[in-house]
Amino acid sequence: MSTLRRNFLKLTGGTGALAVAWAAGLIASGQARAATWNKSGFEAKTLADVMKSLGATGATESKDIIITAPDIAENGAVVPVAVTSKLPGTQQISIVAEKNPFPLAATFDVSGGGDGYVSARIKMGQTSNVWAVVKADGKYYTAKKEVKITVGGCG
Repeated sequence: MSTLRRNFLKLTGGTGALAVAWAAGLIASGQARAATWNKSGFEAKTLADVMKSLGATGATESKDIIITAPDIAENGAVVPVAVTSKLPGTQQISIVAEKNPFPLAATFDVSGGGDGYVSARIKMGQTSNVWAVVKADGKYYTAKKEVKITVGGCG
């Protein structure tokens, strides 16, 4: 069999498999995935607006949320942040850098009784509080930690 024919068969076979998976609903379209994206939250410019977009305006502070981040980050372009939630029934964890131009850095959905742990590297323009907003059993909880930045990352 010629190389050209073999490559053509591979391409059409792969495309056909993707079409069948999409038709069966195994692959969501880009529009379906974007429907769950919190556009107003990621476009918010203040902490209060972020909390409102998450539905967490009446959140209570909790000691069961642990934020692991450096006390002093030498490079604000890459700040490692991890959040551990010991709250039972954790459904969602969001990371917010209070003084960033767009404070909401990340939102993660935790489903099926999974562990309440997420980790991300975020950009921070200046020294600021990093907030963890956790939704557990339909209620919202928060924790915060100050991270000092020596070299800005958002500017």
